Amino acid sequence: MTARQPLFVGGSWVEPDDGHYEVIDPANEETVGWAPEASREQVLAACAAAREAFGPWSRTAPEERAAVLGRAAGIIGGRLPEYADLARAETGATLGTARGMQVGVAAARFRRYARVEPSEWPVPPQINEAGPMGKAGVMGALAVRQPVGVVTCVTSYNNPWANPAGKVAPALAMGNTVVVKPAPQDPLSVYRMARALEEAGVPPGVVNVVSGRSTGVGEAAVASPDVDMVSFTGSTAVGQRIAEVCGRDMKRQLMELGGKGAALVFDDADLRSAVAGIGTTFSFYSGQICTAPTRVLAQRGIHDRLVEQLAAYAGRLKVGDPREPDTVVGPVISAAHRDRVEAYVELGRKEGAVVVAGGERPDLPRGFYVAPALLAGCTNDMRVVREEIFGPVVAVVPFDDEEEAVALANDTDYGLIDYVWSGDVARAFRVARRLRAGGVGVNTVGRNMEAPFGGFKRSGVGRDVGSYALHAYSEVQAIVWPG
Repeated sequence: MTARQPLFVGGSWVEPDDGHYEVIDPANEETVGWAPEASREQVLAACAAAREAFGPWSRTAPEERAAVLGRAAGIIGGRLPEYADLARAETGATLGTARGMQVGVAAARFRRYARVEPSEWPVPPQINEAGPMGKAGVMGALAVRQPVGVVTCVTSYNNPWANPAGKVAPALAMGNTVVVKPAPQDPLSVYRMARALEEAGVPPGVVNVVSGRSTGVGEAAVASPDVDMVSFTGSTAVGQRIAEVCGRDMKRQLMELGGKGAALVFDDADLRSAVAGIGTTFSFYSGQICTAPTRVLAQRGIHDRLVEQLAAYAGRLKVGDPREPDTVVGPVISAAHRDRVEAYVELGRKEGAVVVAGGERPDLPRGFYVAPALLAGCTNDMRVVREEIFGPVVAVVPFDDEEEAVALANDTDYGLIDYVWSGDVARAFRVARRLRAGGVGVNTVGRNMEAPFGGFKRSGVGRDVGSYALHAYSEVQAIVWPG
């Protein structure tokens, strides 16, 4: 029988009050394992354990905290094949993605926050003149960073390794304790991460993991009076509900929400580069990623060629078993999500778009597969252009000039990451500065993991990665004294 996973609460592996539920491999619909369904009381116990552990952990020397993170990175990296196989089975990611972008990135993130430079911690000291209530002379002022406290980390299903690591590692480095509530579709990987941290020597209660399909699990982890901050990655709709709860108690928030990234492709662009970048929407996590360039704005001079080349690119991608080395596009996470993606493709047809490529269900015996879909003849008011589909679907909208391109790109509820392709680098950077997005890729879809990451508008609140994550998981304290 497949193992039944316990919860991780207060340094102990605990049987769940509400039993277990089945975790399904989206590639073949077989059982991967059985995940624990925590009760509300167990979630609150995890939050209380994190609160109790916070004082000692926050007073632990930064070097000791860093050593724990470093050992965890070594454990995760040393078990990469085992952990990657589980990640592949839970998420349907290709084996290369599971190894490199999921488990590999998780290990790298623990290593990065085990090497925090002293200059990343404090705010630079300042010497200010005394204010009107002060004595004559000068007052010394020092701004330092303090941990926030207990952080609830609610993580996404598309990457159960890199996403939690990107929250847990900087939070622990700054002296916080955490309660991780993983996505219900693939929580088993997060429990492996907790096991690695336990083996690395993290004290009891510093890291806790509670899971469940019930919305009550996440609600309790957010609303607990022991929690000081919530870090959430997921949909804008869920983020809004979490923000409402946080607002009642003035809890700190870090929200990385939905996206509908625009890719502006000008007449002078390198089309080969643009096609390869936009094509990652089809292949990377099967389009289940908020940073994907799903909304292509193509200048009319290259519009038809770009559509033709994107259609050919999509048609060459092998859709199938992610365990096969030549598979490029794996399944989406569930049957329900497959139905949702297919419904959007059909909606696009009804709205007047032309399905140039894909969109059909591949002829595979099992699994939740969708052939990469390219929709042309779109306008910016169509739902397939405005709403986040979270699947291998790209919609193309034509434009005439730079002003129209910027206006179309900014005419959206979202603002996470946009992209600009142009042979005129000066224009590309000029356009980038006018886009209302937290990040802009110029002639690339690559990311710099030290650059701030987060969104404008309904794409989120706050910034993380690199030193920005240390800021996100800390409060600024001012210490003032007479000069």
